[in-house]
Amino acid sequence: MPLQGVWTADSGGLPPWKGDYHNDLNTQMTYLAYQAAGRFDEGRCFLEFLWDRLPRFRRFAKEFYGTAGAAVPGVMSAAGEPLGGWGHYSLSPTMSAWLGHLFYLHWRYTADDRFLRERAWPWCREIGECMKALLKRDADGRLKLPLSTSPEIHNNSQAAWLTPMSNYDLACLKMLFLGLEEMGGAVGDTTAAASWAETAAELGDFHTRPDGVLKLSPDEDLAESHRHLSNLIGIHPFNLITVDGSPRDRQIIDASTKRWDELGTKAWCGYSFSWMSCLRARAGQAEAALRYLDIYVKAFILRNGFHANGDQLSAGFSAMTYRPFTLEGNFLASQAVHEMLLQSWSAHPGTGDPGVLRLFPATPWRWHEASFDNLRAEGGHRVSARRQNNGTTWFRVVAGSTGIVRVRDDFGGRRPNWNRRGVKEVGGNHEVRLGTGETLEASLPKPARVPDPPADAAHPLVIVRKVIKPNTLPLRVGADSNGENRFIGDIARASVFARALSAAETAELAAPQSGQPADLPDCLVALDFESLADGQLVNDGSAKLPARLVGLGVLVDTGELLPGKALHLDGNGYVEIPHDPLLDCPEGVSLEAWIRPTELGTGRLLDKSPAGAATAYLLDMYPGNALRFIFRDPHVVYDAKLPVGKWSHVAATVDGKTGECAPYTREGWEHTEVPVRLRLRLGEYPLSYVCCTPAGEVPRTSTSVCSQPSRVYLNGRKVARQRLPPEVAPGVLWRP
Repeated sequence: MPLQGVWTADSGGLPPWKGDYHNDLNTQMTYLAYQAAGRFDEGRCFLEFLWDRLPRFRRFAKEFYGTAGAAVPGVMSAAGEPLGGWGHYSLSPTMSAWLGHLFYLHWRYTADDRFLRERAWPWCREIGECMKALLKRDADGRLKLPLSTSPEIHNNSQAAWLTPMSNYDLACLKMLFLGLEEMGGAVGDTTAAASWAETAAELGDFHTRPDGVLKLSPDEDLAESHRHLSNLIGIHPFNLITVDGSPRDRQIIDASTKRWDELGTKAWCGYSFSWMSCLRARAGQAEAALRYLDIYVKAFILRNGFHANGDQLSAGFSAMTYRPFTLEGNFLASQAVHEMLLQSWSAHPGTGDPGVLRLFPATPWRWHEASFDNLRAEGGHRVSARRQNNGTTWFRVVAGSTGIVRVRDDFGGRRPNWNRRGVKEVGGNHEVRLGTGETLEASLPKPARVPDPPADAAHPLVIVRKVIKPNTLPLRVGADSNGENRFIGDIARASVFARALSAAETAELAAPQSGQPADLPDCLVALDFESLADGQLVNDGSAKLPARLVGLGVLVDTGELLPGKALHLDGNGYVEIPHDPLLDCPEGVSLEAWIRPTELGTGRLLDKSPAGAATAYLLDMYPGNALRFIFRDPHVVYDAKLPVGKWSHVAATVDGKTGECAPYTREGWEHTEVPVRLRLRLGEYPLSYVCCTPAGEVPRTSTSVCSQPSRVYLNGRKVARQRLPPEVAPGVLWRP
């Protein structure tokens, strides 16, 4: 799938990054979780897609690089054509080597000999031929690319050309060549296998500082926060630097992850967090893995579950707060959970080593009980396991191929009770030879108690949100920020207060013969539409906030119910007040108006929120003749059934400190307690609603969606209240 898969929005323009196939991370990470999940048919679709385009990739290698073999453009169309972009990455040859890793993993996880011979070996071999032809020897005899980069370091600048060879290029090539060594041996081509092993060795070692921190290139350190973990790729997804490796390997992992923590996350995208979660799990750093995954899930996912790249809560996790949707972040999050529960990589890629089954290798402390069924491991094995009181108590392995099966002894001295004889203890592992379809099963005593938490235990993430997030949009009466969703009807009064009015104050404003809004403290806007001169309207609330009519509108009599005049809008005009910091209302806001709609629709009443988003505040009739109050997302919707051709008073308040919010309308309603269950983005919990219905009608359940305690009012009467559980503080996101 390309960046957005089949969910590309048809909005009249190109989707983010052209909706192309980005092969410098996105496609590879989108297809990283299917192996452990056992979704081999779905994953193979992409591999067949790449196989079918092999003739085009051969032509690209010949025409662009001047080599035999094949190369995949870093940024390409569905036909495999290069689409260009930042040339350092869109034309980098090592993107092809990273794609080759997916063929290698598919073979390792399926143990499918036919796939190896007919797809993985020939496809990767052609990529390897191109890569090998591009390499040149330096003065020390090491093989290097003449040009080298590390996505997406230094963006689209001259500085992006790093001194050959970057750790990213080195890792991609080394993994490809070791994979070819292993696959060559498996198909019986020992000569080719030896040649690929020699080429891998001639690439040399990774570039590190004396303390073990992985550098970008031989002469450059990573000096600032960055979204792409390119210099760490040898740790994950490649198993080139592992905790089962040498003491130097472990020093590199510890020092490099510590350095990334020091640099912070301000330049990260959403996928950076889920990738880092995978990497920390691979390194056995369970608590860090959970922390990064928790941040990703709570701050970088939209309500529909899509990964939006930017920090959607503006909670300070990243300076990126935009919302372009791409797929790979969620698949990395899935893989992070897989890595926490089961790992099976080999510490010796290229040798044909079967790897080790590691049960719950990075399961965080607070997951005291956990289980999984039929996750897949390298070798084609199906693995299930249970964990209680932070210890493995049962597991089963169904062999997917004939050979030695190894299970890491991480049982804290508890002895497994095996279902078969012949299981041996070898070097910290339990080993047995199984035939395809045979089962290894064991149970272990349940630990007596949950162990004490580690010093770095990851506590549940609590994100305190601003109740009202300011923006610089104008305040509009009768239209949205794009000048659309226009209200059609009459407005006799429109007011804004820089605080949450009390229920009594709101009820007073809902009386037809009430006093003036400007008489109440903290009134910013008070439009009574008594006069209209040269398009200017009098704002009795603050002289610093002038109001003007944009387009067409006329003053009309209000009739017998209300005194004075009203502004009639027929869809060709609205009122606008330019932005001023006074309108930020950090302490709270109250919106109120008398309205007489002449048409049903989604008309905006008072709106300072961007269309399609949720900052500042908005009160409108969406959907239809309902009443909706937005100050943050999720928001409150009440099925008010506002009458057409009749006057209604509408109001909404929110406290900027506590998050208490309340939409209001006027008189004629009864109070009825209705228990409902409401699904939020981060979980669900029982809520108690007070809903209103006209006298004599059956009570209706509110469809409100709101993350803070809220009150809903119609015509001055309270119609809904949402309550969080008592242990949850107002204004704080909560997950059960």
